[in-house]
Amino acid sequence: MDEKTIQQVKQRYSIVGNYEGLNRSIDIAIQVAPTELPVLIYGESGVGKEILPRVIHDNSTRKHNKYFAINCGALPEGTIDSELFGHKKGSFTGALDDREGYFGVANNGTLFLDEVGELPLATQARLLRVLETGEYIRVGESEVRKTNVRIVAATNVNMQKAIREGKFREDLYYRLNTIPIAMPPLRERGRDIELLFRKFAYDISEKYHIEPVRLTEDARVLLLKYKWPGNIRQLRNLVEQISIISKEREITPDILKSYGVTDDSLGETGLVLHGANRDTHAPEGHSYEKERDMLFQLLSSIGKEVKDLKELVHSNLGTMQSVPQNHYGLYNEETEELESPVTYGNPSVIQQPQPYIVNKQRYQPQGDIPYSSHNIQKVDIETIEDPPMSNKELMKKNIIESLKRNKGNRKKTAMELDISERTLYRKIKDYGLDM
Repeated sequence: MDEKTIQQVKQRYSIVGNYEGLNRSIDIAIQVAPTELPVLIYGESGVGKEILPRVIHDNSTRKHNKYFAINCGALPEGTIDSELFGHKKGSFTGALDDREGYFGVANNGTLFLDEVGELPLATQARLLRVLETGEYIRVGESEVRKTNVRIVAATNVNMQKAIREGKFREDLYYRLNTIPIAMPPLRERGRDIELLFRKFAYDISEKYHIEPVRLTEDARVLLLKYKWPGNIRQLRNLVEQISIISKEREITPDILKSYGVTDDSLGETGLVLHGANRDTHAPEGHSYEKERDMLFQLLSSIGKEVKDLKELVHSNLGTMQSVPQNHYGLYNEETEELESPVTYGNPSVIQQPQPYIVNKQRYQPQGDIPYSSHNIQKVDIETIEDPPMSNKELMKKNIIESLKRNKGNRKKTAMELDISERTLYRKIKDYGLDM
């Protein structure tokens, strides 16, 4: 490991930190840069994976040619092939002119494919062909074109798991994973956290001409104990908020806690990088934090709705009654009579109600029920249970509610649910939603 070269790269790209794992990743990037080998960068969201492709390109023989960074998760599934490989005029609605696509424009340069694990299977097949032969075909065209592009990809998902689930091609994985590089999560970098805090504080100070914030010793200890699920991106946002909003320039643990930084053990999130720099296999770890948080939000929302429903039933029916208002009206305990029953046809006969759950058993009234207070039975409202919802139903419900809140805006809905637009489009199609 050439320490001098690594320090020069850090200075050039404003990389802060002395963690051994970070230095190792930079060293591998420098070594592989002069070659033409594909590189796959692993790391959790927010760790700074986008820096290494730039280092590789700028230290390669292609440094004077074009460099493009593409977020595969942000490209809609319907147009992703056109974006990458180009299209012919009139090949689909909206194709008003010929388009080259990134593989044509970046010829002899470098393409950085971020979130490569989000690519559709059909696009993965096209990408595999480019890697193997350098050939591709534009959408709506039959002419085979050639390109000489170097691919550097990055992912924050467990690729082995995606392969087992049929979401990612194994042959493409081994093509991309020729040189694996792992970017360590912020929680493992120790004193680098404090150094990054200082850097961001001084950056904000110079930009807005304010006094930089400083950490007390106790605050520094708390900062190192926190698990940083959002990694460097989260730390930068925290420093920006504190620098602008806090009136105090000396930051104490209480101030950090008011911004969500705690010493509670949140558990490791994201990828567990089992020697990704030492072998050619993807790490086996995976983060279920987003999925878990989404389920917690759904369950909390459902629990609140059930509670509100029980309160509404108590309010409308009086003291614990089994009779739905829309069939029998309200029961008055003082007069032992029904008030304002809803009837259909014969006013002296109330139509048969729908079945409902009483004491965990399904109850189906038979035939027309005469209008009489003796038909009223008291039951324990607390025993009324809703049927459990599957994970798919919970996700569908959450998407429907989010779309309604955002008035059908799918981009805002995807941001609210913390998923890519392409994933949202796929879920809407799978669930048969047309909103």
